[in-house]
Amino acid sequence: MRTGLSVLATALVAAFASAASAQDFAINTGGETGAYYSQFCPALASKMKAAGLSATCKTSAGTVENMQRVADDPMQLGYGQLDVMALKSKDFGGSGEFVRLRKDDVRECLFAVTKDKSIENYGQVAVRADELRVVLPPEASGSAATFRYLQEIDPYGVGRASDVIYAANTDEAIKIALNDDKTVALFVQFPDPENERFKLVGKNGGHIIPVIDRTILDQSIGGVPVYFAQETQVENAGWLSSGSKVVTACTPLVVFTGLGSTINDDAARTRHNQMEEVVSGLRGEDLLPKASLFARVLKRTRELTATGAEKFVSISEAARDKAAPLFEKAREAARKAVQSGEHGAEHEAAPSTPPATEN
Repeated sequence: MRTGLSVLATALVAAFASAASAQDFAINTGGETGAYYSQFCPALASKMKAAGLSATCKTSAGTVENMQRVADDPMQLGYGQLDVMALKSKDFGGSGEFVRLRKDDVRECLFAVTKDKSIENYGQVAVRADELRVVLPPEASGSAATFRYLQEIDPYGVGRASDVIYAANTDEAIKIALNDDKTVALFVQFPDPENERFKLVGKNGGHIIPVIDRTILDQSIGGVPVYFAQETQVENAGWLSSGSKVVTACTPLVVFTGLGSTINDDAARTRHNQMEEVVSGLRGEDLLPKASLFARVLKRTRELTATGAEKFVSISEAARDKAAPLFEKAREAARKAVQSGEHGAEHEAAPSTPPATEN
């Protein structure tokens, strides 16, 4: 009898554990020390819990891995950069395979750094892309994916960059760039002037290059702009300085999940629908960590209107226009390479004529 009760108790515990697990939503973030995992996710999980939904924050390699996890299990949620989603969505069947639950005013911004004083804007980086070394954070990072996206949308600009290396982390990428001429590091970062990375640039004789261009600001996914022009503070005011600001492109931080229509279990689909309503209905300010750097960052950043952004875009365009013959030369070389490849294929496919023989 005791054995029977023990078996029954074990079965009940397993059943309750299974039910609890079924109720739990995984929120995929980023690295353990990153802002997605340590700052944003706990705030979201807390609000979901208050609404009767259990959620657990999970570490990951970033946006791309989060997309893969959600593609494998549409019940899960993920944090990510909108530009990386724009780049990688086609690998998962298109942007329509994911549901963007939130796109608040929190954005990560694009920065490039170098000690080459002749490079001051993105247009100059694009013009000299084939002669510059580009240093990026790890290949699986969001920053590296952002650069690949820039290469895709700007094939005759940074798309020509061939000397691209990956550092162990963002700090290392910055140090490498500031220890060598003709080298640029690109990274994506919340624009907090207290961050040691921005201080590292000044201490090592480098300067920040705004990453802003008409091609960049023209990008959209599902009718939503991928980048916004923002004035961001990168250095606080001091005794002898007023601080410094940079106008650069920033991409929204989004929360996404899978399509409810792909969930076969009725109960699970109902829970998923409930989760979508709860998460999408939360106030943006409720998802910011209280008294955090992000609250301060929002006060220090300002989105520019199209008119306000135009003068900064025109600086990049002027650099491109100056190098117009160079770009045309690159286009012509690309066209010839394609044509040469086509002719070569035709030549290989053509049947050979047998030598004449005497009777």
